[in-house]
Amino acid sequence: MIIINIIGLALIGTIIWWFWLYTPKETQVRNNEIIIKVKDGVYTPSHIKCAVNEPIVLNFMRHDKSPCAEMLLIPEFSISAVLAVDKSTKVALTIPKTGEFEFHCQMKMYRGVLKVE
Repeated sequence: MIIINIIGLALIGTIIWWFWLYTPKETQVRNNEIIIKVKDGVYTPSHIKCAVNEPIVLNFMRHDKSPCAEMLLIPEFSISAVLAVDKSTKVALTIPKTGEFEFHCQMKMYRGVLKVE
């Protein structure tokens, strides 16, 4: 009985950490271009830091065949793209203002943030 309670508390702790306490590492865009892998239910990297008013190219490399991984949406800039499996899909944009802008799949299961400074 004690072992079951300990396992249950460990699972609860893991869920709390995963959904509320975990903050992914930010990745800085270098040379105005970055590769974002779409695999196993996540974008890697998912938190991307870039400069305001500088053109950037986001190269999405989709390895996940899940239908949810097919669409990319960046609502703030009215961008939508279909991501081909095992091919790079380029999304070029220049962000005119500072802030945090979310990108995600159509169901918001894959999620990422562009942090513009």
